[in-house]
Amino acid sequence: MSTVTPQAIKDSLKQCMDPEVPLNIVEMGLIYGIDVVENNNVNIKMTMTTQGCPLHETLVQDVTRYAKKVPGVNNVKVDIVWEPKWTMDSMTEEGKAKIKNMSASMTTPAPINYETALPQGVGKLVKQEDGSMVLANEHEQGFMVNQAIVDFWKSCNGQRKVTELVEIFAQQTGLQRNQVEKEVMQLLQQLREGGLIAIQNQPDTPNVQFKK
Repeated sequence: MSTVTPQAIKDSLKQCMDPEVPLNIVEMGLIYGIDVVENNNVNIKMTMTTQGCPLHETLVQDVTRYAKKVPGVNNVKVDIVWEPKWTMDSMTEEGKAKIKNMSASMTTPAPINYETALPQGVGKLVKQEDGSMVLANEHEQGFMVNQAIVDFWKSCNGQRKVTELVEIFAQQTGLQRNQVEKEVMQLLQQLREGGLIAIQNQPDTPNVQFKK
């Protein structure tokens, strides 16, 4: 039986990207502990940047998948914990340096006008070999997404106002309109900053540093 080490698991998890920031989850400091126990079973303790993260389940699935890519790994158990609370200080020095470089070249797009904006989804949907879904922008930078976000991105057809998109998202998630308005605005902003949403008559300058 192959000897599995916490470092081998950690190295594999560096391929798992944070869904909201173009850094991997190790650089983000989301992994709090890795234990290899009997029969090469692996227990991973991790956190999220926010408790309301819509990609909670997707991220757990991806962490499990990447951990199992290490030869010899048997079962993987992922526990989400909220203590100690994640802060920017939790990030690795490499992660902090990357964020600093991004901030230096960041230009914040103009706020989205709730009444007049007609968001248009751009980019493409890519299904990975392991089953995970990624939205890729024109710079070929990918962002891990779940089905709910894919459906929302597709509903942004350049003809619907934000109010209509809120209504559609509420129907898709089974929530009340007033429960999803804030989430829709945040999601639109994140997709726009990632180069996955375009809004006519408003210049779009992505606030992430794309790989050449």
